[in-house]
Amino acid sequence: MKEISVQELKAKIDNKEDFQLIDVRETFEYEVSNLDGENIPLGGILIEADKVSKDKPVIIQCRSGKRSAAAVMQLEAQYGYENLYNLKGGILAWQEAFDPGMPVY
Repeated sequence: MKEISVQELKAKIDNKEDFQLIDVRETFEYEVSNLDGENIPLGGILIEADKVSKDKPVIIQCRSGKRSAAAVMQLEAQYGYENLYNLKGGILAWQEAFDPGMPVY
């Protein structure tokens, strides 16, 4: 599984690179804090796989990196995606590195 660090994600955002960010946390978690990604909870990721781009990098994130890793594995196994990256450490790593005031739970 390919992974990306929060530092690499921030560089992509700062450089305005073309990629898709998907947050697989539950909606109530997303509403507490998010990185402006598209919210597709893990339970629905296979059902809504048509929303996941195949023609540009897709970074999948959650709270700590565990659910996003599961989403990457499911999408790769079921649909053959090759452009997915798991965000190491999830939103907790982002908060620690860049936004200490960000509310997390």
